[in-house]
Parts: sequence; C-alpha cells; structure tokens
Amino acid sequence: MTQFMNSKEDLVTDAVDGIVAASGGKLARLDGYPHIRVVVRNDWDKSKVALVSGGGSGHEPAHAGFVGEGMLTAAVCGDVFASPSVDAVLAGILAVTGPAGCLLIVKNYTGDRLNFGLAAERAKAFGLDVSMVVVDDDVALPDLPQARGVAGTLFVHKIAGALAERGVKLDEITRRVETVIAGTKTIGMSLDTCTVPGSPKETRIPKGMAELGLGIHGEAGVEQIEYSDAKQAMDAVVAKLDKHMGDGQHVALLNNLGGASVLEMAVLANEMVSSSIAAKLKWIVGPAAMVTSLDMRGFSVSVYPAGLEDLDALAQPTPLSAWPGLFEITPVKILNLPDGLAPIKPLPSEHKETRAFLTKCCEILIESESDLNALDAKSGDGDTGSTLAGAARALIATMDTLPLADHTQLYRAIGQELSQTMGGSSGVLLAIFFAAAGDAASSGLSMTGSLKAGLARMQDIGGAKLGDRTMVDALYPALDALEDSLHLAAKAARAGADHTATLTKANAGRASYINAQQLEGHTDPGAEAVARLFEHLQG
Repeated sequence: MTQFMNSKEDLVTDAVDGIVAASGGKLARLDGYPHIRVVVRNDWDKSKVALVSGGGSGHEPAHAGFVGEGMLTAAVCGDVFASPSVDAVLAGILAVTGPAGCLLIVKNYTGDRLNFGLAAERAKAFGLDVSMVVVDDDVALPDLPQARGVAGTLFVHKIAGALAERGVKLDEITRRVETVIAGTKTIGMSLDTCTVPGSPKETRIPKGMAELGLGIHGEAGVEQIEYSDAKQAMDAVVAKLDKHMGDGQHVALLNNLGGASVLEMAVLANEMVSSSIAAKLKWIVGPAAMVTSLDMRGFSVSVYPAGLEDLDALAQPTPLSAWPGLFEITPVKILNLPDGLAPIKPLPSEHKETRAFLTKCCEILIESESDLNALDAKSGDGDTGSTLAGAARALIATMDTLPLADHTQLYRAIGQELSQTMGGSSGVLLAIFFAAAGDAASSGLSMTGSLKAGLARMQDIGGAKLGDRTMVDALYPALDALEDSLHLAAKAARAGADHTATLTKANAGRASYINAQQLEGHTDPGAEAVARLFEHLQG
C-alpha cells in the first residue's frame, strides 16, 4: 500500500520534526537523531513533577500530541510499534526532571517496561527522584498474565498532568494514578488490520467479520465475529466491558483507532450512549483519534469510575487539541422547526391504482441502487443510487399519508416529501419538478402537460439543457413521446440515456467538475435512472 512517507527509516524523525514545527513554538526536540527522539515542552522550568511517557510510534497523536500544559512534559518516540531505547528514555528523564521528580507512565508491553524501567534506575543513580506506573487496562484477553496497556492510558496522562500542574508532589500523584489504572478498563474492535509502513498488509480479518479485542499493534484479538452494523459492534464491545464495571457512574473514552471516519465515530458515539451500559455512563471524552494504530479501521472504548477529584482533573483545561475534553452525556435535544418550515400535510386519500404505480416506481429505484452508485462512481461521488433509493424508501413509508386520489395535491405532496428526505441537488430539483407539476395540474393541464411544465421549471432553476449530460437528456425526450405511448416514451428515454455515454463534457451537475477522460463511455446515472423507470413501467 502506498503511504505518505519518504522512507521507512526516516518516517518517525520526519514526523517528530513535523509535530514540533507545527506546535507554534510550544515544543522542542532533543538532539541525538535518529536514535534519540524526544519531544519536550519548550516552556518547562523543572519546578513541578515531570511526566514522561512514550513507546512505539504509530499511535499518534499519542504520545507527542499530549505534550504540553496540563498533560505530559516529554514523550519518547520509538520506531513504529517498537519501544524506544534505554538511552532515549533516560535522555527524556534527564532533560525535564528537577527537584520535584519525575513520573514515568508506561503501557504494559515487555519492551516498554524493560526500557523505561532500566532508564528509571539509571536516572535514580544520577540522584533523581523517579517513579514509574504501568497501565494495563485492556480486558480483551482475561487469561493473559499481564494485560496490555491501551487507550485508557490517557486517563492517567490527563489526571497526572492536572495534578502536576497544580504542584502536587510525586508520591501523591503516583498514588492517585495507581488508583486510576486499577479502575480503568478498555476493549477495542476493528473491521481491518493496520498497514505497517514497509511491510505487507496482513489480511487476517475476512470481509463481513470484525475482530474483537485486538491490540494497538495489530495483535490478534480474542475472537472474530460476524459484522452487521454499528449497533451490533458496539453491543459486543460494551458486553465485554460491562463484566468489569460496577454500578457507579463512569467516564467513557471513545477512541478512533485511526481508520474510522469522523462520521462513523459519531454513529458509534450514538450507539454507545444508548447501549446496555448507558445508565453507567455520565461523561464522555471523544469520539476522537487519540491512541491510534496507524490506519486501523476500528475503535476502542475505555471506562473509568471517576470520583469528584478525578473529574475535576479530567475537566481541567489544556490547550492541547489532541485532548477532546470531558463532557457530560446529555439527551438529544430536539427543537421545533421555525415557523414556515413545518410542512402542511394534505388530507390523505386512497387510490389503489396510484398506490401500485408509485410503489412500483419506488421499487425500481431501490433495485437499481447498486448499479446507479457504480455508474455515479465513474463521474461523481458514487451516491446517486443511494440518494434515489433513500427517497424511494421514504416515499413508500409515507404512502398512507399521501392524497393518492387527488393527483394535483399528490404532485405537491411528493415534492414536499422529496425536499425533506432527498439530499443533494437532485432532491431540490425533483422537489421543484413535482411542485411545478402540481401547480400546472391545478390549472387544468393533463398529466403529461403537467410533467412537462415541471421539467421546464426544473430546467429554468437548475440550468440543465439537452446535451448537458444530466437526467434531462432522458426525461425531456421521454415526456415528449409520452403523449403517444408509454412504449415510445421508454424507447426515447433509453436513447437519451445511452447518448450521454457519448458526451465527453458535462455542463451541469457534479459531472461538470470531472475531466472528459473520466466521463467517456459512461452513462449519466440520473439519465439511466429515468430510462430504467420508463422501461420497467411499460413492462
């Protein structure tokens, strides 16, 4: 897989310099490249307890992204997924530790424990007061003699950072965070493994499956389960966590393992706050990418039963953008639509033939969803099929509320429904089309005349003309031929749609932003949808 890097050997050093350069002067790095890669606070005066953490790179923004006021004093960066050396850790300790001492925050991996532990002993030989805590929050593999340290480490970073900023002594900070570590539990899930730079991608997780409890270095999890949707994924994760949670109120940290989109993480947040452990969750950190695993397409949930002092420390402001902040989970607040936007619903009425006709139209669009998306992917963003199918499903769901026996009002009602349920420019244009058709029908025009009036109005506002490579290229000739017969309308729609594949320039719609090479030979998806409608209806 191609990645944005210069070379595997320079990846971490280049990244560290990028982090420091973009910090606005708040960070610096120690000399000693490439073997010593330590990011430190540029404003540190050694008057308070120093906090040093780190480990392998590939977990960004952890650890360097959490260096700053109210969190870490220094981060020691190893190679990707590899512990930094003893000398690198020792350099970090010596650079930031003063009379108040230093706390090392280490995730429970053998390399990290050994290298940070030996560096601590050597620092003590220099006369420094150094303490070390080991985070072991992962509950995925209960039979392991030593649990892994994962995203729950951030609770320790934040609480220790707040205490250190206030001038609390090293012994007290150590005691407090040991309690935090004992109470923090984490588990993750992913749909795919991560891609380690310079190495072939492992394809351990089959399509349609998700792995529960995998590690932040791509280590195999406790089990692979069938994946159906976000709710099922979150249910599986919280079921594991629930066994380790008491009845009190907890803070949840929802972490993006690197490859999930922001949109997906918001969906997962919604599922988490309505899950089986929702009653035990009162505060949330995230959703955000905090302790990642390169590009792993997954998430983790950490929970901690924070007391008042811990909550105060977690809520203490920090300027670091990598820390999303602590927020109380609240019910979704719904406000009434402003005056003028609340739809005026026409009186529903029944007409079996119209219901059957509309339902068939909707079913045609739903069946064509994948094909139209594939067509749209050639010239747009690949969502035309989903947009039309979504509107069709909404129309079927609202069928009982429509004035099916009054076609004049029906056109307007369909337009109103599409304006609410169909996104993108096509939703607006079709809403205009049906609203104008309703106005025309109320003036006494026939069905075909009304639809032509709707098309004319849609063209006036949308600007699309014949030959612009849009749905108009199929709809215009189809309506022209409809007065003669539905069969001729279907033939005209198909000819118009097929013709769009010969047009290498689009003058309207999203395809107008695409170069001619990408358009050549591909039918416009909107025109194809119109052609399919007419073809199926005539059959």
